[in-house]
Amino acid sequence: MRTVYVNGQYVPENEATISIFDRSFLFADGVYEVTSVLDGKLIDFNGHMTRLARSLSELSFTYVPDIDELLAVHRELVKRNNVTEGLVYLQVSRGSAGDRDFAINKDTPATLVLFTQSKSLIKSALAERGQKILTYPDVRWRRSDIKTVQLLYASLLKTEAAAKGADDAWMVLDGYITEGSSNNAYIVTKDNVIVTRHLSNDILHGITRKAVLKCAEELQLKVEERLFTVDEVLNAKEAFSTSASAFVCPVAEVDGTKIGDGKPGPIAKRLREIYIEANRATAI
Repeated sequence: MRTVYVNGQYVPENEATISIFDRSFLFADGVYEVTSVLDGKLIDFNGHMTRLARSLSELSFTYVPDIDELLAVHRELVKRNNVTEGLVYLQVSRGSAGDRDFAINKDTPATLVLFTQSKSLIKSALAERGQKILTYPDVRWRRSDIKTVQLLYASLLKTEAAAKGADDAWMVLDGYITEGSSNNAYIVTKDNVIVTRHLSNDILHGITRKAVLKCAEELQLKVEERLFTVDEVLNAKEAFSTSASAFVCPVAEVDGTKIGDGKPGPIAKRLREIYIEANRATAI
């Protein structure tokens, strides 16, 4: 049984509780981060904490994260749960004011929850065979740059895609790809140019995205951060996605059309290798 962290206390997972009036439960009024663990160490922890602080600020939370304290909690949970490879999930909600009320009480203490998940990150059957993707309209609220717990639409899309034999969903806004249900989206053109949507309120500012684009720069690959269409995806040489839990994951098929030869492409595979090597070396 795992040990989890709730509001300053380490407790067995079956004893962890929060109020039924917590705003994350009633209004999805919370933000979260997921930090990968390799060899018992944290990948890009500071990047995730910087984004956490930004999400809290954008939603006018009064809670100010103590980064050193959160690092200690992450490490303690990894240690107590013997996690060598997996994830640490962190969630901050606006807490419970003791009843349901649409109006926000800024004096309400935040709720802080963390838990671990042990899972294989390096060995991935999906990365080896390539993802099958289906596209769907992007009808989310237009602040996708904030990493909130409002994940119902993304969850529904991923579930529907799975029911249709696919692995994930990529969303489309005004004819252009935004991102995947839980990842950033990319194509590689026939000229070996990596294309991904530019940063805006329409996509999450991925921590893995930033690191992978740096890896691409080190490989002297050209990168364009711009809008791209579904037709561009279908005619691309390669496609892939990035996220904290899947790193770089190649795409083999989109909407029933093979991308390239229908197998993971060499650029995506090389970026995955370099990303893992680089982040293993800098993990804390």
